[in-house]
Amino acid sequence: MSVMRRRAAAVAGVLASALVLSGCAASTSEPTESAASCETPTEVTWLNTIKIEIQEQFRAAVDEYNAVNTDCVQITILDYPQGEPFFSVATPLYEAGNAPVVMTVLQELPDMAPRVMDWTGTELAGLAAAGTLDKANIDGKQVGIPVTAEAFGLLYNKAVLDEAGVDPTAIKTRDDLEAAFKAVEATGRKAVHFSGLWWSLGAHFTNVYHATAAAEQDGRLAILDELTAGSKSLIDDAQFTNWLDTFDLLKKYSIDSASIADTDYDQGVENLATGETGFWFMGNWAEPNLLQTTPEGSFGVMPVPLSNDAASYGNDGISVGVPFYIIIDEEQSTQEERDGAIAFISWLLTTPEGQARWSGPIEEDGMNFIPVYSGFGVEPSTYMSQDIAKYIADGKALSWINSYYPTGLQDVYGAAAQKYYDGKSDRATFAKELEAAWKK
Repeated sequence: MSVMRRRAAAVAGVLASALVLSGCAASTSEPTESAASCETPTEVTWLNTIKIEIQEQFRAAVDEYNAVNTDCVQITILDYPQGEPFFSVATPLYEAGNAPVVMTVLQELPDMAPRVMDWTGTELAGLAAAGTLDKANIDGKQVGIPVTAEAFGLLYNKAVLDEAGVDPTAIKTRDDLEAAFKAVEATGRKAVHFSGLWWSLGAHFTNVYHATAAAEQDGRLAILDELTAGSKSLIDDAQFTNWLDTFDLLKKYSIDSASIADTDYDQGVENLATGETGFWFMGNWAEPNLLQTTPEGSFGVMPVPLSNDAASYGNDGISVGVPFYIIIDEEQSTQEERDGAIAFISWLLTTPEGQARWSGPIEEDGMNFIPVYSGFGVEPSTYMSQDIAKYIADGKALSWINSYYPTGLQDVYGAAAQKYYDGKSDRATFAKELEAAWKK
């Protein structure tokens, strides 16, 4: 069975096995003047704040909309226990008849498809950039619309690299990368913060292998089907070996404070922002946090070279994709709730005030999202967003193959990668554990 067909059939098993939580707490501002002017405002619940890195900015956007909207809509955020799988949070709410109206998902799209609204023919779907809707089109149903585009790779502190005489655009091979690490260390700093976070390793770093395992998308997806069928030997794949060599290189030059602890993200922000390290494997979602720590800093993103052949596919690209899609429940919500949700999302994506919240700078309470909808009057102007734009314009954007992982697979990938990261497994064991993840 192909990757796409297999994932579409997974919903029953996933929902049945989801963990049961006691529920989610609601968080919203006090009833506002505009809401109070309505006899009965329509409450629209939104699960989570899209991303934890911009939770304060998202809450500020909700507060503003609740204060100014004339749609007679009150947005309520349902708090999400960080680190919990989506279905362990959403399933109890569905079972209790309290399904959130709005949710943001990625791997869960096929599983949620029967339960959510079809965006086909809507104004917002029509405004989405070419290609950004494809992942959320399940058997002809437009299950969701994109939040933004994100990229991940090796983030760098420009000031540190300038001091070390390192030009990130000149790094074409793994040996070039090691030379850059040595140059940074020669300035008295540590070269890189290589995070051991399960989601960074399990979803993002494994994508560096899968996105470069073949030069064409069909070949990359064929490898996932081979893994599912049990016919793929990773340890015999030359690109997998290259990937492990780069994994080992990053670990060798990583600062000692990098770890598998949940607090590692904050430590990575601190290390890169303050110049303790020159590099950090992470994504552009970290840029707001870096700029909050060092407002005058310039932080870019560059590829993770896997081989010593500069012409090897992927050595010169960064992973770019849609991290989340906005979905609206249709199984338990009312038409008024769905209309209210669309009104809020339309405010965010089509009005000057909403766009300032969506894509404005973090220091002005914006979420700094790269817009993927036409008609935007606000564009991120940070150093990193300009780096990303160049890679996209030059055709150097690698696929997010991790968006094709079945629900829960990145968790298993992450656990296996953490063992290898901590020296608790060898290459052969690591490869076998990644292969076994597809059979669960």
